[in-house]
Amino acid sequence: MTSDVVENEFEFYSKAEKYWKDVPATVDGMLGGYGHISSIDINSSRKFLQKFLREGPNRTGTTCALDCGAGIGRITKRLLLPIFKTVDMVDVTEDFLTKARSYLGEEGRRVRNYFCCGLQDFSPEPNSYDVIWIQWVIGHLTDNHLSDFLKRCRAGLRPNGIVVIKDNMAQEGVIMDDVDSSVCRDLDVVRKIIRRAGLRLLAEERQENFPDEIYHVYTFAMR
Repeated sequence: MTSDVVENEFEFYSKAEKYWKDVPATVDGMLGGYGHISSIDINSSRKFLQKFLREGPNRTGTTCALDCGAGIGRITKRLLLPIFKTVDMVDVTEDFLTKARSYLGEEGRRVRNYFCCGLQDFSPEPNSYDVIWIQWVIGHLTDNHLSDFLKRCRAGLRPNGIVVIKDNMAQEGVIMDDVDSSVCRDLDVVRKIIRRAGLRLLAEERQENFPDEIYHVYTFAMR
């Protein structure tokens, strides 16, 4: 549990904000120097998402998506805007959202809102999103804040909408990273938090073809 490794909640959040303020507003910056894995990541995410967009009675819509921890809009640009009519972005770092406006190019006109806010304080508008995409950011929330945020995400979904988490998974327990002030949880801990938020797991997949030296990355879909 994060309560075992996060000694001071205020410090945990403020230190992370400070860390990201010093990170370059580039794809490489967003991916901690692993910019070269971006295409592998996006292609896998697209395949994962397509399963829910196929025809059928419970098909997920393509009207609006929310990109959480969006940074400069890497996922918005390459994954979400090609699929959804409109996209909203939320990130704690103002400079990243400013950069996104140029990085996204012409298609960026379909980004409806740029919310500058930490996810612990953010509430998606109820009944608004077909997909809420949360990638490489849950480590910046305590367990309680993550569970509460996922509850608010559940309320933010349109009919047949899904919440997607894609993130690093620890081998065991919860590991603190003092550099960027984040935690990495194991699969069991993440599944417990998802259940606690009242969400049902629909699919779970391990990312393939990532460098051996980084954490295993898993994608979860839930509603």
